[in-house]
Amino acid sequence: MLDESLLDAPEALAEADRRGLLRGAAEAGARVRTAVRLAAEAGITELKPDGRPRAVLIAGPGTAPAGVADLLGALAGVGCPVTRIHPTGVAPAAGALRWELPGWAGPVDLLLVATPDGSEPGLSLLVDQAYRRGCTVVAVAPARTPITEAVEGAHGLFAPMATAPYDQDAPLAASAPGVLWALLTPLLALLDRAGLLAAPPEALLKVADRLDHVAERCGPAIATYNNPAKTLAADLADALPVIWTEGPTAGPAGRRFTAALAELAGRPALTAELPEALAAHSVLLSGALAAGADPDDFFRDRVAEAQALHARVVLLRDRPSGGLSAAPAARELALSHDTAISELEPEEGGELETLAEMIAITDFAAVYLALASGA
Repeated sequence: MLDESLLDAPEALAEADRRGLLRGAAEAGARVRTAVRLAAEAGITELKPDGRPRAVLIAGPGTAPAGVADLLGALAGVGCPVTRIHPTGVAPAAGALRWELPGWAGPVDLLLVATPDGSEPGLSLLVDQAYRRGCTVVAVAPARTPITEAVEGAHGLFAPMATAPYDQDAPLAASAPGVLWALLTPLLALLDRAGLLAAPPEALLKVADRLDHVAERCGPAIATYNNPAKTLAADLADALPVIWTEGPTAGPAGRRFTAALAELAGRPALTAELPEALAAHSVLLSGALAAGADPDDFFRDRVAEAQALHARVVLLRDRPSGGLSAAPAARELALSHDTAISELEPEEGGELETLAEMIAITDFAAVYLALASGA
């Protein structure tokens, strides 16, 4: 159960935030600025690659590297395939995970290693394997971790991850706000230099500004009625989030939201991209999860009986190309099945800025759900 009264009690939220999630969400913009500086100091902004790589491979543990791969793939578009190397192992522990290069990987391919830990022996072995295959290696991880030596031995490029002193107090959740941007920002700068996407330093600083703007709008001191993240958290209090996305970068943002809801708040969610989502979830909205499925729900004793779980659509939209939109059909399908719908659309700006806004608001919403539900 969600304690909605907690949402408008900043001091109580701070007391409940034992993992520092609100602080991490508020500092996302600062992480981007630090990452831009560290990337420049590592020499990324001065690189002059000899042409584009044939393929980009990304390896790392947990949901943050998965989100990085998803986002880079969406931003690179058809310019270059971006593939995540999924780990294998008997447990999600640093010493148990292993990664293997695909058989076709070779000298014309680029391996990116992204990890908020840096102590995984499997990643060091992967870097050594990439060196023997002739792949170019770039890694983003905390400084002075074992992966640093592996990358140096492979004559690769290492960019320190933007961290804060309190990050050492407890292990970082892979979906924790700030981790994604600390890993993603240097790689955006790198692929900008490789000509795979447009992310010059000035664009990245605009991303930091947009993240700061969202932090001002969604901070714990802002009341729910004027706070889009708290409003979304309250909307999802007793609902199964059904996240529908539209636009080139909204898909990865929606999948990131799904991962954050599970890891931070312990909440399941479904996600799909429009217009396919309308067919994929139409039967779901016609079944027991639709609000109109229980005609006696209005007369139910809300004190003695547990509230039934109903779906709630979250429409997460970037501006689709060509002006074509399935949003009207999505609204019609949801409302025809008495299913409530929440909508989130970023303010005007560049592609990276609107992406940052979608991720930041949904990150804050996941954090508020986690804190108000005692996760």
